[in-house]
Amino acid sequence: MYNIKLLNNISDIIYTQLTPDTFQITEDLENAHGVMVRSANMRDMELPSKLLGIARCGAGVNNIPLDKCTKQGIVVFNTPGANANAVKE
Repeated sequence: MYNIKLLNNISDIIYTQLTPDTFQITEDLENAHGVMVRSANMRDMELPSKLLGIARCGAGVNNIPLDKCTKQGIVVFNTPGANANAVKE
C-alpha cells in the first residue's frame, strides 16, 4: 500500500484513478510515499525519508526543491498539457 499526500485540492477524478488496494490518500506527509502538488511551495519543506516521488499537477516544477529531491533519490515529474482541453475551450 502506498500513501499519497495531496498538497492542494486536486480534481475528484484522482479518487477514481488511484486503485484503493494499492493507494490511499493520507494527511500525514511524514508517512507519504508520494506527493501530488499543484501550486504549494515545497522549497522549504522537509522531505520525509520514505518519499519516492512527487507529481506536479501542471507544467512547471519551480515550486519543488529539485536539488533536495536529487540528493534523496526522489523522482519528480510533471503533467504538461494536462489542462490543454480546458485552455482550448
